[in-house]
Amino acid sequence: MKGLIPLTVVVLGGVANAETLFPMPSVPDVTDGDGWAFALGAEVEYETEYDGSDEYGTEVEPGFIIQKRNGDNLWFLEGQELGWRGRLNDLWLLQGGIRFEGGREESESPALAGLGDVDDEVVGMAEVRRAIGQDWTNWGAARLMAGGSDIGWLAVLAAGHTIAAGDPGMGIDLYAFVTLASDDFINRDFGITEEQSINSGLPQTSLDGGYRSVGIAAAGRWRLRDNWQFQAEAGYEKYNSDIADSPIALNDYEAEIGISILYRF
Repeated sequence: MKGLIPLTVVVLGGVANAETLFPMPSVPDVTDGDGWAFALGAEVEYETEYDGSDEYGTEVEPGFIIQKRNGDNLWFLEGQELGWRGRLNDLWLLQGGIRFEGGREESESPALAGLGDVDDEVVGMAEVRRAIGQDWTNWGAARLMAGGSDIGWLAVLAAGHTIAAGDPGMGIDLYAFVTLASDDFINRDFGITEEQSINSGLPQTSLDGGYRSVGIAAAGRWRLRDNWQFQAEAGYEKYNSDIADSPIALNDYEAEIGISILYRF
């Protein structure tokens, strides 16, 4: 997703079952006990053309999940992320790996004329979730994505509430989040260098790191049949005032909705 920052993978979930590794709608699990599991599907998103854009569009993409589970440990390839996820006990979830972070093409909008393309990046990511209380009705989470000097780092802090359905892993996750980022990360999306200023006619802009945004999101997942699952998500993110003043940010907020359907083989 271009705008909102995901916790785990909220666009594609899995077909959960009685032995799901982690019973939350926003944590994918298509396994049925130990071993390999595969799932394919499609997702439709209505979102901004680029971070800060005031233009929205619909995008249809294939979706896939590959997982290998061994007890409370799971290796995964889920959309843009490759890594490991583990349950330490009934109250903690840890995961880590690498993530593909998409760039931006000048051709995406006339508003980007003269700014050039922003390269794709591969970053490291780590996430921890902890139940608040003795079950996962309420929970807290922290996520860090970090790369080289071209992208810097982004941290996400979140607090959520799960409305569980009858099947483990099904239901709705509601959460609020705040993001913090390095100046490299913020300027990658919203800064304008001297060269870009000359080419585009926009004023040179350099933003400091620190507080980046605040937002709310929801992700719901439901079983349709034994091997089919449907998921819907929606979110809203509001940028800080410095980002809102950037010539690239034509809006000081972003919103998006998405649905997906998945079949487990």
